[in-house]
Amino acid sequence: MYTPGDLKRGLIIEVDGAPCAIESVTVSTPTARAGNTITRVRMRNLRTKHKLDKSYRGNETFAVPDIEKKPVQFLYSDAQACHFMDEASYEQFGLDLDALEWERNFLVDGIEGVRALFWNSTALALELPNNVVLAIKETSPAVKGNSATGRTKPATLETGFTLQVPEHIDPGVKINVDTRTGDFQGRAKD
Repeated sequence: MYTPGDLKRGLIIEVDGAPCAIESVTVSTPTARAGNTITRVRMRNLRTKHKLDKSYRGNETFAVPDIEKKPVQFLYSDAQACHFMDEASYEQFGLDLDALEWERNFLVDGIEGVRALFWNSTALALELPNNVVLAIKETSPAVKGNSATGRTKPATLETGFTLQVPEHIDPGVKINVDTRTGDFQGRAKD
């Protein structure tokens, strides 16, 4: 059982009989006497893909859904879905593009550490590794001497995702990207 103090981004809880992934948590403490801490949670129902906004008091509890995490390999994507293969059973399955709104920004051939979340033997969502290595497809060229400043510029990755990188980074460079926030983490080691 989870309490509102345990809630954080990425945690999966059971709400109204369905597994929900938490996207953001905001905690507020009223200044009035005997005021309970209120935790506001934005989550996504993994079955229906609808977003939910709920508020909870400090004494409520949440059930842990029966989610099974299996290592999978990304195969390809088409107009309707991204396709994966279970690394243990070699069974292939697809997840709708709507279910992978954020995760699609980081899916490339050869990505390692991806796990699918199964609930009642049905694949519902993906769990990505915290960091992935992606190549910069397009950005303005670096100018000598720009590494001394903290300024950034937009860069488009090989997946089409756009993020801010330091000015001294060139197109074609491989970088580490945080999949939780979409932030630049540094150059990738060769």
